[in-house]
Amino acid sequence: MRVGVAACDPDGVLAYPVSTLARAGELGRADGIPPAQESEEAPADIAELARLVREMAVIEVVVGLPRSLDGGEGPAAALARGYSRLIAAAVDPVPVRLIDERMTTIDAHRNLRSSGVAGRAQRRVVDQAAAVLILQAALDAERATGAPPGTPATTRRRKPRRKGT
Repeated sequence: MRVGVAACDPDGVLAYPVSTLARAGELGRADGIPPAQESEEAPADIAELARLVREMAVIEVVVGLPRSLDGGEGPAAALARGYSRLIAAAVDPVPVRLIDERMTTIDAHRNLRSSGVAGRAQRRVVDQAAAVLILQAALDAERATGAPPGTPATTRRRKPRRKGT
């Protein structure tokens, strides 16, 4: 799995692509923590994201939240939530927010195709292009409403509520 990285200009108007990172570890755990990475050391992709956040003086991180067309959440959304918790822990105190990413990869492929990027060449940059779309949507939403977009990511899981006896 790959992770597209995008950034924006200092005024928060225009998003642009930065890089594509290979997702470290195995997928499949709802907490987002790769089994081999349960120690205090962050996976390589998280460490690289944290480095970029520091180096670029990022003030907020947005993570795409894959939702179904009806707005529901499935296993991929649980993984994204777990991944966002890892990012939040690595970049603290920079806030991390989850943004609806429905259709962004499809739109990114369509945009690349219309720009003349061949199918095979798209694989290298489609995640960056999708990241640009996600970030641009977040920037536009915040500019339109004055409120931070999406929902905040938390650094730890909430404990389940106990039923009263």
